[in-house]
Amino acid sequence: MNPIILIPARMASTRLPGKPLAVIGGRQMILHVLDRAREAAIGPAAVAAGEPEIVAAIEADGGTAVLVADDVPSGTDRIHLALRALDPEARHDAVINLQGDLPTLPAALLRTLLGALEDSNADIATLVAPITTDAEAAASQVVKCACAFPPGVAVAPALYFSRLPIPWGDGPRYHHIGVYAYRRAALERFVTLPASPLELREKLEQLRALEAGMRIVAALVDHAPFGVDTPEDLERARTALGQHP
Repeated sequence: MNPIILIPARMASTRLPGKPLAVIGGRQMILHVLDRAREAAIGPAAVAAGEPEIVAAIEADGGTAVLVADDVPSGTDRIHLALRALDPEARHDAVINLQGDLPTLPAALLRTLLGALEDSNADIATLVAPITTDAEAAASQVVKCACAFPPGVAVAPALYFSRLPIPWGDGPRYHHIGVYAYRRAALERFVTLPASPLELREKLEQLRALEAGMRIVAALVDHAPFGVDTPEDLERARTALGQHP
């Protein structure tokens, strides 16, 4: 496949305004995320930015950014518009949506994600990691994926996503990591679909794809990287990267 990595980023965060430009060791967070994309070495990477100041930061670092209107419904719509601007000839047949608040994401996970899409007939691939505590399972901000991995299998169909600790009963549960690899045709279809009933109920965009009959596979990885949503998360990222200002 010929993938491109697109990173949606916008300044308007309720809990941490301006977080793409928050500084971690003298380097803005969105640049750390772009570094992870570059380190994956699977294709070009660009930022789909909601504001000119994000574009300026990326271009000052020698990167590529596209300014996308901030009134689009979601990050998925933002990367779709950026894709059309960057690749009108449709050279790239796979699109990785990398969230702009994952500065500690190991680059190897992006290679795992792409491999899951390449080695399946799915429309979309994503990542999951084992849930290790009851508190993690119960937390509504941790999205759970209903999937099952037989021994020796590391990619499985994603059957449902919920904020509840699914599935019921004894056995492993999986923490969904919100990065996606789309076949280009799947992304083009997804953005034309209306928001679905379960998507609106759970507030989980990926349910729109499942309700429309699209197939998602999940690749199992060891640990879930954390997203930066609050000032406390930002301090945790600075500690994890060993780069306090």
